[in-house]
Amino acid sequence: MRDAVVTPDGDRMRWVENPGSDERGERPPRVYVHGLGASAPAYFAAAACHPLLAGPRSLLVDLLGFGLSDRPAAFDYRLESHADALATALRAAGVTGAEVVAHSMGGSVAIHLAARHPELVSRLVLVDANLDPGTLPASPAAGSRGIATFTEEEFLAGGWREVRDAVGPTWWATMRLAGLEALHRSSVHLVRDSTPPLRTLLAALPIPRTFLHPAPDGPPADTPALRAAGVTVTAVPDCGHNVMLDNPQGFATAVAEALGAEVRIPG
Repeated sequence: MRDAVVTPDGDRMRWVENPGSDERGERPPRVYVHGLGASAPAYFAAAACHPLLAGPRSLLVDLLGFGLSDRPAAFDYRLESHADALATALRAAGVTGAEVVAHSMGGSVAIHLAARHPELVSRLVLVDANLDPGTLPASPAAGSRGIATFTEEEFLAGGWREVRDAVGPTWWATMRLAGLEALHRSSVHLVRDSTPPLRTLLAALPIPRTFLHPAPDGPPADTPALRAAGVTVTAVPDCGHNVMLDNPQGFATAVAEALGAEVRIPG
């Protein structure tokens, strides 16, 4: 496990790193970023070691407030602040021009990372990422929208228990590691519109971009506009929102194709 101080108060962001087998550095480093209430090592460890994706130096990073990282109550947990803290960690790790694979809320953070710190990102793979604010049903089981229906005081005073009971044991396994302030503030900022909007930022990025989505859910809203902006939109079969956990082979194949790797499917 590695770490770096990412705030003036000394708060540390942590990640699990695989040095890979690319000793000559022919591939750029790869950075995996988790979603709300998740943890990159838990969600991406198997994918990062998959034969189609193994090789480059890989960093499985936990955003500030989540997983292995510190959970400062004073941090604002805006998407932009998450991106800036992540940028600080990547610079401390000596990472530039990374291929960033980011899930759900992590995709929103990754878009800001690429827009605010362009030297750090060479390719972007968004895995069923949040592109639009306030589009999820208003229930605790719906994640960010449900959490954001509480005030912060209500959530800290016990509202988090409703979320715990609603999300189920798999999500709670990592959500329970998050700071309550991190969960609530990240959710609130996730369901608010960014300025400029995330879709505008994504469309303007001058790097290869791919959006992976579960085939059963259908393509993301306004897919023609995404494609017109140069974003590749790819369906992954036999999965739900947690694409990398539900269909590891399909996820690895789609990510490898998005990153320009040669894909050889057995049989």
